[in-house]
Amino acid sequence: MTARHTAESDAGAAIRRVEGHRRRFDVCFEAYFDSLARQLDTPPMSRFTPRCLELLRDLSLRGGNRLRVALLYEAARLVTPGDVPGLEPAALSIELLQTHGLIHDDIIDDSPVRRGGPSTYYAYRDEHPDRPGTALGLAVLAGDLAAFLSVRVLLDAGLPARLCQSLMDVHLRAATETVTGQVVDLERDLHAVPGEELLHTVTDYKSARYSILAPLRMGLLAAGEDPAPYDRTLSRYARLAGIGGQLRDDYLDLFGTEEAQAKSAGSDIRAGRRSYAVSAVLAAATPTESALVEAALGDPGCPDETIGRVRAIARRHGVDDRLRADMRRHAQAAATETSRWPRHWRPEAVGFFRRLPLWAVSRLP
Repeated sequence: MTARHTAESDAGAAIRRVEGHRRRFDVCFEAYFDSLARQLDTPPMSRFTPRCLELLRDLSLRGGNRLRVALLYEAARLVTPGDVPGLEPAALSIELLQTHGLIHDDIIDDSPVRRGGPSTYYAYRDEHPDRPGTALGLAVLAGDLAAFLSVRVLLDAGLPARLCQSLMDVHLRAATETVTGQVVDLERDLHAVPGEELLHTVTDYKSARYSILAPLRMGLLAAGEDPAPYDRTLSRYARLAGIGGQLRDDYLDLFGTEEAQAKSAGSDIRAGRRSYAVSAVLAAATPTESALVEAALGDPGCPDETIGRVRAIARRHGVDDRLRADMRRHAQAAATETSRWPRHWRPEAVGFFRRLPLWAVSRLP
């Protein structure tokens, strides 16, 4: 078998594993919302509260690749191939935190679309067109409710007290760092051309720490392994893989298709986000080209034709090729980091984490 065929076979096995985790978790997530509607103590006369829960359920169950869930389960497999009881509540908690983040991100970015459907914020805006303050308040509170539920699901799981405390510590630390990352994300967009280290810091705090590092830590804890002795190499892996993944997302936002993303192409430009891709275009562009990009940034009504002109500028200056090269470099560095992981961790599971960043880059259109 050639190296290419081996790589394709490995990627296929990884895809099947991720898909298996996603299917099992989606059944679990749906059952969670069914029980929540019955058990949550809410005011019986309220019409808004059931609608809030309905929108949380809709957004949570509507798509998403569940990569955080896969990372959580695969982290446990580093220690044992057997069943690990604490993984289900840990997975629920991390995905509810994700729902919280999506809702608040869409408010901050004024995004109408999420996961191929209306964002929670815009769903409320459509339902309360004459009361924008009510729509905004309801969307904020929906995001807050998801955040609090993400903690409660751990407390209600009946886990051993020590494990519950450890999982809560990881979860709350990740949530805090993510909010900090969101603050720095807004700060980033005040820079004309954000530097590489600022862009990396935003990605690390806003995304990598809760999307990669937290599932790694929680999966190990649930499987009975203390992640603290290995925290430095786990953190490096998460940061490198996170940067590679964010580069990929930013690349697709400018060069991909709406069908591939389940969101509007050029959304970073319309939201005024100086992402990796946008910053690279601004750094390479001529003064005239920069003026065109700056005029488009932050214009929610920016036409597709203008997005196409920005895309053409980027290609003319080789931004697409540079972004791809940066993705591959960070993916390879993340893969190399797994060679520092403990020898007693199961080689098959380590292999999954080694291949994952490179697999993500290889799936670019």
